[in-house]
Amino acid sequence: MSDLAIRVENIGKRYRLGATSTMDRTFRESITESIAALFRGKRDADAALDEKSVWALRGVSFDVGPGEVVGIIGRNGAGKSTLLKVLSRITDPSEGRAIIRGRVGSLLEVGTGFHPELTGRENVFLNGAILGMTRAEIKRKFDEIIDFAEIEEFIDTPVKRYSSGMYVRLAFAVAAHLEPEILVVDEVLAVGDAAFQKKCLGKMKDVAGHGRTVLFVSHNMSSVQALCSRAVVLSRGTVILDGDPETAILNYMETLRSEASRVPLAEREDRKGTGDLRFESVEVVSADMRNPNPGMDEDVLITMNYNAKRTIRNANFGLHIVNSHGHVIYRVITRDTIGELHDIPEGPGSITCRLTQPRLLPGVYSLDLVASISSTRDILDNVSEAAQFEVEAMDFYGTGKHPDMGAVYAACEWELS
Repeated sequence: MSDLAIRVENIGKRYRLGATSTMDRTFRESITESIAALFRGKRDADAALDEKSVWALRGVSFDVGPGEVVGIIGRNGAGKSTLLKVLSRITDPSEGRAIIRGRVGSLLEVGTGFHPELTGRENVFLNGAILGMTRAEIKRKFDEIIDFAEIEEFIDTPVKRYSSGMYVRLAFAVAAHLEPEILVVDEVLAVGDAAFQKKCLGKMKDVAGHGRTVLFVSHNMSSVQALCSRAVVLSRGTVILDGDPETAILNYMETLRSEASRVPLAEREDRKGTGDLRFESVEVVSADMRNPNPGMDEDVLITMNYNAKRTIRNANFGLHIVNSHGHVIYRVITRDTIGELHDIPEGPGSITCRLTQPRLLPGVYSLDLVASISSTRDILDNVSEAAQFEVEAMDFYGTGKHPDMGAVYAACEWELS
């Protein structure tokens, strides 16, 4: 164990469905429940607990060495965030144990550990104290933290007035710069803009380069592949693969396709959003409406069928085309391409996106769908792996061959002089 930073031994975490705090019970309810438990006996009590509980994690075991950067990947509800909360000592496991050697810096959700009434400056010192840093150590790193977060003019403003992006900037800067031996980062970085995400990935590489350990949860497979030396795939609370990032990502993508194909989109529960609008189905065909597997040089029509529970104002629709390695090839959204949409009335509807010669390489692709409120960025529905489609190979260049490397292909001309 002396050469390990983290050891996870048969970790399990069970949550009781519909459980309420004991503080919310009346005295009469507590007495009644206690007497009933005596008559039911232990066996009945255990059976009742099993019926009303769900295992978010079960039998999870793996080791992480000092300086390793390990990606934790899996679909929504796989247990990734629960695992990080157990490792960060935010929640206790129901069974098993986690042995941590070193100080842990966690960034699990926007504003974790921040007090909304305190200023950014005060929260830096508060978080440092939680991590076990001395005031002198925090002061030594303070200017570097604020410079990285790029919020110097707001540092003495209460953080309750910060935007989500400002929260993330400061929270990540604190977690990464106060020299924890182990840095735990959840999908929260998705809140930041592209430039800040790139900056954070660079910082995590720098942290790992100094011999510190990083656990990184992300749905961005490109980031996992670029940053991690190893990846653990979770599915339904258990580890199904622990290996190199390339193998893990391929396994994860195949698992996504397999599970998604078994459940109709309208019945999928592994989705995020308010539910005020939900995608019911999606259709992908070539532009002539005849081929469900578009050719390499054909336009592609993607029709998203939805149901709105109320009138949606300032709606914004988007989709990601993702290849078999989990890399996003295209991201198109209505807000950026056609501007604001008219109000979406309550009830069923559909919206179709025509991709003009996307020039995708032959292979299988998947679609991630999102609907949001353009003005507030509130998510209405977000479904990964909502559908799959295949692009057929064609002799595009007239040479009897087709491109088989890269993400997309291009029409080109050559001139030798």
